[in-house]
Amino acid sequence: MVAMKGVISHTAPLFMAGLRILPAGILILIVGALMGRPLVKGWQAWLWIAAFGLVDGTLFQGFLAEGLMRTGAGLGSVMIDSQPLAVALMSLWLFQEHIGLWGWLGLGLGVAGISCIGLPNDLILNLVTNGIGFFNYSSRGGVIPPLPNPYSLFESGEWLMLLAALSMAVGTVMIRFVSKHADPVMATGWHMILGGLPLWGISSVTETQQWSNLVPSDWIALSYATIFGSAIAYGLFFYFASSGSLTSLSSLTFLTPIFALFFGNLLLDETLTLVQWGGVGLTLMSIYLINQRDNLKLGFEGVKVWGGKEVGEVKEVGEVVEVRKRLKIPNS
Repeated sequence: MVAMKGVISHTAPLFMAGLRILPAGILILIVGALMGRPLVKGWQAWLWIAAFGLVDGTLFQGFLAEGLMRTGAGLGSVMIDSQPLAVALMSLWLFQEHIGLWGWLGLGLGVAGISCIGLPNDLILNLVTNGIGFFNYSSRGGVIPPLPNPYSLFESGEWLMLLAALSMAVGTVMIRFVSKHADPVMATGWHMILGGLPLWGISSVTETQQWSNLVPSDWIALSYATIFGSAIAYGLFFYFASSGSLTSLSSLTFLTPIFALFFGNLLLDETLTLVQWGGVGLTLMSIYLINQRDNLKLGFEGVKVWGGKEVGEVKEVGEVVEVRKRLKIPNS
């Protein structure tokens, strides 16, 4: 996202969105062919891939690029990186994926963490102050400070970022259905190509000077976003999403603003505020809670009944491994 934000002022958003995913899809198909991955066959597979490309390719990348033109990087990043909440809800509904107390706590801490990282410090402190004023209203007899107008958040295009986050969440869930009919690696490559073509088609009609103002550093940034941010990241993400826990996997996107802060500090000499450091801590804690939610639950319960079998006394979380082996329970 940082690379896209730096380039977008020199190009057109939809052209840039297509350039980010269409060449990346070709790269994934080449690597998949070299690895001997099976080809896509059957009309059902192509229909699922086409729908996958429309949602996760055209809509997600289109909304993201247009949203970046109209919003600040901080709030936009928070809205995009909050999509694990939507993934968790859909996974619970569609696949009965266990989330539990620790999982929901982790998701909440993750949203709080990326908010502390991406939102202005004044806004965070204002919300905390308003919250304290609300709960102490009856005791102080004072006037509750007015909360920020929620509609003001959408005046600069944040709603496009919200639509992008929802599109990404739906696309993450769709890979489970796509992988039933096609190899997840090859399907990922084709969905990026099919999703990128409409973006370039719309760009050719509605946008001008798509590449005439790009400088060499912009092409380097676009190449980085295409190879690392799309080809490698998409290929690995959807490969693991086709079989692993969607909630656990999507929670790793909470790391995005942390990496942005790291590279901002490394390359641009940006410094973190105390609130942002707190956000980093909350985010890392949230990822741990989400990915270890089953072990934490098992460790705290003491006696666990799993699949109708009583596990017995569990005094330490480290014993979970032996328990799983004894009952042949797969790791989540």
